Amino acid sequence: MTASTPSSIASTAPQRPARDSFWTRIAAELAEAIGSGIYAPGQRLPSEHALAEQFGVNRHTIRRSLASLCNQGLVRITQGSGTYVEDFAVDLVLGKRTRHKQSLAQSGLRGSLVVLHEQALPASAAVAKALQVPVRSEVLALRVLGEAEGQPLHVSQRYFPLPRFAGLAAIVQETGSITAGFTAHGVADYTRRESRITTDLPDAQVAADLRQPASRPVLLVESLNVDPTGIPIEWARAWFAGDRVKLTIAHDEH
Repeated sequence: MTASTPSSIASTAPQRPARDSFWTRIAAELAEAIGSGIYAPGQRLPSEHALAEQFGVNRHTIRRSLASLCNQGLVRITQGSGTYVEDFAVDLVLGKRTRHKQSLAQSGLRGSLVVLHEQALPASAAVAKALQVPVRSEVLALRVLGEAEGQPLHVSQRYFPLPRFAGLAAIVQETGSITAGFTAHGVADYTRRESRITTDLPDAQVAADLRQPASRPVLLVESLNVDPTGIPIEWARAWFAGDRVKLTIAHDEH
């Protein structure tokens, strides 16, 4: 077709949009294949070379297509291993009344909290300040994994004042719910006073708990929950898998 095109038209025809259309079209076709289940969650996509042959383009074009899908959160690119379909991205709401199971239910998913470790220990200065208890007074420390459909979404270090919440760990382990633990200890309702969100690189343990590389950033959320009288009952630091979770801040919750 190029040979039969008049030179005046050929000289003015934009070349970049034509090339761009290839990678955007390929990205759209791959996204459709992922959405329709041709490529299942967690599955490795064909190699760049194989995709280049399939679509009749060069590998640079394929790289642009895959980078676009990665930016959309549909795939993850692991250096030296390949490109994999993301399992899912869950939109979790951080509001006045943040509940793990409720947030998942709104996304049509089932999940729970799993206690990985429990320990009674003296409150550090930071924990004591947050919970408004004396430094080195005894607190309950729980390491908790939040999951959905068998996938880890976040891991957290949570602190509760003692003796008020003695025995809470066993209830959370049994029910998969912090709320159930609070209810059993006479706290029928509680609210989040604040949430502070930053990005961070996970340490080795956090990366292992989230089943992700230590080089992949996570969202770090520090939060404080209080009972109906305003007394602090839980201070937590939670690390969210940044490629599996989107956090929405709800300002209009009553």
